[in-house]
Amino acid sequence: MLEIRRLRLLRELSIRGTLAEVAEALAYSPSSVSQQLALLEKETGVELTRKSGRGVLLTPQAQVLVAHTETLLADLERAEAALAVSQGELSGTVRVAVFQTAALALLPTALRTLRERHPQLRVEMVQHEPETALRETWARSFDIVVAEHYPHHAAPHYPGLDRERLTEDAIRLALPPTGADPEFDAVRRLADAARLPWVMEPHPAASRHWAEQACRAAGFEPDVRYETADLQAHVRLVESGNAVALLPDLVWVGRTPSARLVTLDGAPRRTVFTSVRGSGAANPMMRAVRDVLEETARAVLAA
Repeated sequence: MLEIRRLRLLRELSIRGTLAEVAEALAYSPSSVSQQLALLEKETGVELTRKSGRGVLLTPQAQVLVAHTETLLADLERAEAALAVSQGELSGTVRVAVFQTAALALLPTALRTLRERHPQLRVEMVQHEPETALRETWARSFDIVVAEHYPHHAAPHYPGLDRERLTEDAIRLALPPTGADPEFDAVRRLADAARLPWVMEPHPAASRHWAEQACRAAGFEPDVRYETADLQAHVRLVESGNAVALLPDLVWVGRTPSARLVTLDGAPRRTVFTSVRGSGAANPMMRAVRDVLEETARAVLAA
C-alpha cells in the first residue's frame, strides 16, 4: 500500500525541483525528505528520481504517480468538503494568503466578523505577493488566496484554481499635499509628472510594469528613485513631499489621505479576486471566508 504522505512529497518535488525547497515548503528536514522518497522507491520497486545538477528530475514512473497523487489529493479535499457540509457548525482551519493592501484594508474587519459568526473556525493568514500566493495555493500550501491584477496585466492562471471577483478599486496619481512644493502643485495630469521623483514597487511586480507602461503611454520614462514593495512606504514618501506614485484606492482605507489624488485618463481600475482549488470550492468554510471578504470589500469601499 502506497503512503499518501510520501506521494505528496513526490508531488512537491515535481513542483519545486529540489529536496531543499520541498523541505522548506513542508517544514521537513532535507534528509527526512530524502529518506521518505527512498522508502517510496522501495515500496514501488522502481526508480523515481535522478540527479540533474543541483536539482532532481522525476522519472516517467514518478510522473505517473504524481498525476494520480493530484487526483487523490483532490478527492480527499472533496471528501473534507462533504464532511463539512454535513456538520451544523463550521469547524476547522482555513489558510489564507493575501497581498499587503488587502491585508490592511480588508482582513481586520473580515477576521473579526468571521470570529463572531463562526467561533470554531480558525483562519490563518500569511502575507504574500499575488503571483507567489497563487502558485502556493495551487501547490496546496494555502486554501484561499486574495490576489490582484492590473488593467491588461492578468495574474497567472494555474490548473484547478477558480476565480471570483472580490472588488475593483481606482488607480490614481498620488501627489504630496497642496502647498508642499510648487513643482508638485503644478501637476494636473500624469504627463505633468514627467520630471518628478517616483516611488514604485520592484520588478517584476505587475503593478510596476503597469505603472511604467502608463507613464510611457503619457510620453515619458519615470524617474524611479525609490523602490519598495511596501505600499504604506509609498504613501509616506508621497505625503512627506518626496515622491509621486500610482496607487490603488484600497491603500487609503481607514485613513483620510493628505495626499492629493488625481484621476487618470480612462479611469483605470485594479481587480481584486479570490481563488481556491476547485476541489475545495464547495467546502462551506471556504464559502464563509469568501462571502465575508466580499461583504467587507463592499463596505470599506462604500465608506
